[in-house]
Amino acid sequence: MNCSQRFLRSLERISVRPCAALAILALMPMIATSAASFEKNNLPQQSGHATIEVTVRDPSGAPVGDAVLLLEEKGNTAIVQTKTNTNGTYLLTANHAGTYTVRAKKTGCLDTVVDAFVLSAGEAKHIDLILSSQESLKLKTSSASSGAKASASEMEFKDEPSFTVAGVTDWSNLGLHGSAATTRTSESLAKETLALKSSEPQPVSAGTSGKEYEAALTLKEKGDFAGARGEVRRTLAVANNAGGHRLLGELDEQLGDPLGSVQEYETAARMDPSEQNYFEWGTELLLHKAGEPAVEVFARGHAAHPTSARMLTGLGAALYASGSAEEAAKRLCEAADLKPSDPAPYLFLGKIERTTAAPLPCSEQKLARFAKAQPQNPLANYYYAVSLWKREKGSDNPSDAKKIEALLEKAVAIDPKCDEAYLQLGVVHSTRDDLEEAVRDYQKAIEVNPNLGEAHRQLGLVYQRTGEKAKAQREFEAYEQAEKAEAAETEQQQKELRQFLIILKKQPTTAPPQ
Repeated sequence: MNCSQRFLRSLERISVRPCAALAILALMPMIATSAASFEKNNLPQQSGHATIEVTVRDPSGAPVGDAVLLLEEKGNTAIVQTKTNTNGTYLLTANHAGTYTVRAKKTGCLDTVVDAFVLSAGEAKHIDLILSSQESLKLKTSSASSGAKASASEMEFKDEPSFTVAGVTDWSNLGLHGSAATTRTSESLAKETLALKSSEPQPVSAGTSGKEYEAALTLKEKGDFAGARGEVRRTLAVANNAGGHRLLGELDEQLGDPLGSVQEYETAARMDPSEQNYFEWGTELLLHKAGEPAVEVFARGHAAHPTSARMLTGLGAALYASGSAEEAAKRLCEAADLKPSDPAPYLFLGKIERTTAAPLPCSEQKLARFAKAQPQNPLANYYYAVSLWKREKGSDNPSDAKKIEALLEKAVAIDPKCDEAYLQLGVVHSTRDDLEEAVRDYQKAIEVNPNLGEAHRQLGLVYQRTGEKAKAQREFEAYEQAEKAEAAETEQQQKELRQFLIILKKQPTTAPPQ
């Protein structure tokens, strides 16, 4: 468990156009292609080579031609790049076994990725990728945000959501937005959004007599979720109210019925569009990888409850899961301004900052405020240092070099087990050619977290520079082992996840003027 995890524990319209909004991609067949089918495409089978057949489609299942495909191997800077043909398909060849990422790109679309999958020598794999448009996400967010101006007590649930949760499926080769780091961060933010559900608790019996759910709550506290669900259903048959449906949604999730859960949360929000009901509905969608529907719900919730910082925080997490890091950062900065003392928006912003190539809008200013307000928070110091480092990295005359180092040193002094800060210190010292310090930093990061693959890789690179080839080789081998272990763990977690199948409704079209 890294320092982020320790601290936080203590605290999708179906369209026929390519790049249309993400829809029922999980309903598409995910069939492992055999070696014989590859031969049918005139690709010679080479001993030791692994082959990936990639098909890029739009949400209706139509092929997307001329999409750029990238095949990247973990720890290897070389990238295989090609384009799909008119059938939206291309065959990629990996020269050897390893951990790979396949990415599809096209102008106007969000990048779509299947990442951190392990290829064995001679293996043949088939992957389906779905491209969704950037514009569809912006339209969905803006239309949801501009729809409601009334207060929650005055508001009626008039506009139907643009999506339907059609079912659930186990994980398979689904296209994801972003890199492996992005995917892991998105999943982490979803779990942390769930933790915010208890930050502003409201009585489950709001709008009721206050006594109706006592028996159900007692059973829930004892861990008898099935018994509690039965009690709630009996009560709802007599007195139907939003509080009961919200409690039923929580119990359904505990009992492994996310489809029932999300339907109950939606019912609760329809009956009472309160801040809590919107937040819990959006969170359930986000947890089960329905990023774009979650954006819509959180945006509606923000429009109805503009002073809720956690609603904006949830919206930021959903935007990031949908592939829009900059929009996510803007919402998180707004959340931080609404409630400056709440660490959640800053922590979410810092996590996102680590995964982007360029500095995010407004992040440095907000993270500076976080570090000033909470000087004894190791992550406040670490994330502020990361934001400064991103700005300084491309500068010929860095002005904040000492400040960055001091912030990182402070982070590890407060939390000696903050592996991420040790790793960043190593990067800083290595960039300045202070290789002895860099070696000590990376070794300390590995001592704290032996499975921190990037620390092994960076240490190997330093040993290469100092001519210590045997040590470098050992670190590169440790890096590969850590990456394979992480990929296997991620794949297992993904297989256990039940993901919502989303149908995006067609919006009514306006007839052209006569």
